[in-house]
Amino acid sequence: MSTETDGRGGSDEKSRRAANIFDVARLAGVSHQTVSRVLNDLPNVRTATRLRVEQAIAQLRYSPSPAARALVTRRTRTIGLIVPGTSDYGPNSTALHFNFAARAARFSVDTVSALDADPVGIRAAIDSLLRQRVDAIVLVVTDVSVLETVLGLDMSVPLVAVAASARPSSALVSFDQYRGARAAVRHLIELGHTRILHVAGPAEAPDAIERMRGWRDELATNRLAIAEVMHADWTAADGYQVGTDLAAAVPGTAIFAANDHIALGIVSALTNRGMRVPDDVSIVGFGDVPEAGYLAPPLTTVRQDYAALGGLIMQKVLIAIEEPDAASVSTPLATHLVVRASTAPPNATAR
Repeated sequence: MSTETDGRGGSDEKSRRAANIFDVARLAGVSHQTVSRVLNDLPNVRTATRLRVEQAIAQLRYSPSPAARALVTRRTRTIGLIVPGTSDYGPNSTALHFNFAARAARFSVDTVSALDADPVGIRAAIDSLLRQRVDAIVLVVTDVSVLETVLGLDMSVPLVAVAASARPSSALVSFDQYRGARAAVRHLIELGHTRILHVAGPAEAPDAIERMRGWRDELATNRLAIAEVMHADWTAADGYQVGTDLAAAVPGTAIFAANDHIALGIVSALTNRGMRVPDDVSIVGFGDVPEAGYLAPPLTTVRQDYAALGGLIMQKVLIAIEEPDAASVSTPLATHLVVRASTAPPNATAR
């Protein structure tokens, strides 16, 4: 029984076998590392060499599988993303725009929602992603205890944490929550307010901590009284409850809320108690959620560019993968104060 052969001297069975990266390398007369560089569109490959490799790929109809590529490059071009198991606008917007940036860089993203956003739950999520051989891990942090834990981990892949902190770190990427908060409070001071309250986010949230620090420092710089801080859980419902309590006491003429949803709840509570915003109380939020400009009144707030944040996170990831020894402490992204109708000079007749 005879066996037909293909043009390269192999059997017909072999000719039907899917080509691999080593077949491409042999046909093009280069190393498999060079083929990998062409496949990943990396620099330092001569034009003529790149052309030979591309011709060999076309001739062999080679289509690299993720597993094969990972075997040769030791990379999967996959990034693990851990997000809190909440519907909060900030973390979700961060995750969305990071996915866009990763896709533009030709990486895929495996997302894990951490229902238990404590050190134990986050560590379990990290371990599950490491078993999938991701190239790096991005963690959106909502708890300072988690931040302390992950910064102390000795991991086999780079980790980038999205969290505001007063302490610089090469592993952190964030908005400048502190200066954004100071700008919000400064706006109220420039309008003439001297009694400015703060309704903060959760006490353990890094973003809330930095916004509260900015509020306090701006008041201290201007030698204004610092009232006791009230906390809410980022939601309009919790903001409404705090606003109801505030309406009974009216201890200030302006309120800086830690996010727009808290501000929305406060505005609703004050309005229901017969108070007017901004005539009786001025309110500033933080985040510039899409509906902020359509509230009654439209909300003065601090805008954050999530598209820029997603790109910065991806840039940090790429540097960590390609140049693991490079020191790169990121400068927090600037925020922008958006002045709308919820703030005005204090009313002399306000209660």
